[in-house]
Amino acid sequence: MADPVEDQEAADALQSERQFVLALGGFALDIAGATLVTHEKLPVPRFNFVEVGRVSPERQTAFFERALDHYFQRALRPTFRLRPPVPSHLDRGLRSFGYRPRPDPLVLLGGSGGRSGAGSARYTVRVADRSELDLVASFWTSERERPEFRSALDTAWSHPNPEERLQPVLARDGERVVAAALVYRYGAAAGLFAVATQPEARGRGAASDLVRGVLAQELAGPGARYWITADSPRLRARLELLGFRPLVSFDQYELPPDAVLAMPPLGPAGPPRWRPPR
Repeated sequence: MADPVEDQEAADALQSERQFVLALGGFALDIAGATLVTHEKLPVPRFNFVEVGRVSPERQTAFFERALDHYFQRALRPTFRLRPPVPSHLDRGLRSFGYRPRPDPLVLLGGSGGRSGAGSARYTVRVADRSELDLVASFWTSERERPEFRSALDTAWSHPNPEERLQPVLARDGERVVAAALVYRYGAAAGLFAVATQPEARGRGAASDLVRGVLAQELAGPGARYWITADSPRLRARLELLGFRPLVSFDQYELPPDAVLAMPPLGPAGPPRWRPPR
């Protein structure tokens, strides 16, 4: 039987994930059977995904048409998230449009503040200073994409809406910043997003120390319930060592990299199908 407390924790985490995209300039559109989370300026799966609910076989054609048209008009490639077991008609429908399931599910894990997890910290973890905004933005964007992301990050960090709080967090090795993450809190749910490590420092525990430091220092503020996602068994195992536990999982469907977003040919020209009234 499902645990109602964990169900609510998962629902709060998913809501905070959607709010995170909105806070950085995206939007979410509810349609029958799904929520379409979209960010036109950040064309990556983290900001463009379809959270699928229940869609009957009789309504799947309209569902897929609306969802795909929404993203393809914007030249975006969304991922589709479905809770297992995936209904056979939705699996067939996604495959007919070229989508394929990823090998591993996306798992949302919950944790609690005040816990340091296993191991001893090698790196110093702290909240970033506002003067370090350019350094923070450089972890996730190239020079071409950085102005848009930097502006959105600055607005959400400096001028949060009620019930939300964005904290960029850094891990340092001496004077050198080696890892970063964004901690976004909406209500009581605090998500750890975009944990990233400099290439030369990877494999040395910087990301683990950063996550451990966020929990131990309760950097999202008192009373926060932390959560994070893992898309591989290896990452999930590391997070469980830090005190996280699985809350909910999704099967993710995505387009292959070589898939072409194109409309079918219009066919031969014909007379107009509609005439204005006389």
